[in-house]
Amino acid sequence: MLYTRKGDSGTSGLFGTKERFSKDSPIYEALGTLDELNSLLGVCHAYTLREKEGGVMADVIRNVQERLFVVQAELAGADKCITQTQVDELEKTVDRYEAQIENPHAFIIPGATGLSALLDYARAVSRRAERVVIGAHAPHEASAPTRAYLNRLSSLLYALARHVAGKAGAQEPAPTYKEV
Repeated sequence: MLYTRKGDSGTSGLFGTKERFSKDSPIYEALGTLDELNSLLGVCHAYTLREKEGGVMADVIRNVQERLFVVQAELAGADKCITQTQVDELEKTVDRYEAQIENPHAFIIPGATGLSALLDYARAVSRRAERVVIGAHAPHEASAPTRAYLNRLSSLLYALARHVAGKAGAQEPAPTYKEV
């Protein structure tokens, strides 16, 4: 059965506690945003599998998806958290992709390719996820490595988006900042 009726009153529970919290609590905003990000990364993963040489990037995205489940479990009170080793691995992956892109610090207008646009969208959602996780002040706050992982994730998604666009030979225009 996919429903329990326990949340009909507008409350929900967390792992390891019998206490109920309002569904508009910051912890549920954080958990929901992480779920949204993971779902969006699922779309990116599916598109990546269609790309030439997409297998490695698909593995990177799937790994991030797995890590996001750990972050959600940690916030919900499970005895799980991101490790410093996982943060270090993410940084190495960012560095590897950053080395392959032409101007890694440029501002660009997203949308050069379908997949790069989705990765930029995921980057924006990952930044929101980081903000709401930090602001949740949950009964079980995110550990320092978890906060670091979420902070690095937007860099990874930016690098992946630029990498995809570059491999496709797509031009990524910089904003002109002029009035249209």
